[in-house]
Amino acid sequence: MDWLKRMNNAMEYIETHLSEAIDFDKVARIACCSTYHFQRMFSFITNVPLSEYIRRRRLTLAAFELQSSGIKVIDVAFKYDYESPEAFSRAFKKMHGVMPMSARDKGVSLKAYPRLSFHISIRGDVEINYKIEEKQEFEMFGVSTLVNADGESPFIEIPKFWEKCISDGAVKRIRAAAGLGEHGQIHAVLYNNQGGRLSYMIGYFLPRSGLPQGFEKLQIPPQTYAIFSTGINPDGQNDIHGLWRRIWGEWFPTCDYNFANGPEFEMTYDRGNGMYEMEVWIPVVKKSES
Repeated sequence: MDWLKRMNNAMEYIETHLSEAIDFDKVARIACCSTYHFQRMFSFITNVPLSEYIRRRRLTLAAFELQSSGIKVIDVAFKYDYESPEAFSRAFKKMHGVMPMSARDKGVSLKAYPRLSFHISIRGDVEINYKIEEKQEFEMFGVSTLVNADGESPFIEIPKFWEKCISDGAVKRIRAAAGLGEHGQIHAVLYNNQGGRLSYMIGYFLPRSGLPQGFEKLQIPPQTYAIFSTGINPDGQNDIHGLWRRIWGEWFPTCDYNFANGPEFEMTYDRGNGMYEMEVWIPVVKKSES
């Protein structure tokens, strides 16, 4: 499978350049996708951010070298791209539990993180509900914040932002401005990738009367979207986190579409009788067109 070959070639590049400053853009090019796409896909598939994986591999190899040779700590630190022996020693102790010089002690316990490789995994026992739709240009309004795109950060920072917007009344004001009821469901959008950080807006479709006072406006261009559903479940039972993981870890590697840089949506719908459905909209382009 071409995807497996590209991902393993990207891992080979990382592995052979652990003693250098790794060019994330080049890694992504080897995998035939954008840097942003590669980093997100990697973290969803492996449950670890790319930068953390590289850190662990470097410290694993550093421990091997310290154990098996008389190399100086300062030389190992600079070899594995640390700015100083002190920074290296702090990172080494955080991972291994001992200082670098102690790696040579008999019986010392160290940690080793093996090299990652990608293989076909037999899945399919649980379907992924999706559809491909063309959306015309539209506008949204709401309140926004910046979140870190790396690893688990969005799943920590975004719920905190929701809590803040609920407690300070922003969610209530959005509902009122959109003409929704007290418990009307509003939406969210991830956009404006800034090299590791993303804007995240909680809001709704812009009313015909124009931008309500005190809110931001977001213009959404025409786009093809892959739309994924959690299915209809009781309130609180929608596993949006798990759905994101399956999209990046299972659907993208095997589908006929590439990720297209653009706004991504989390849409929530009240289906009545205490039942709710969530959708994730991801901009895509056919591989034959990208």
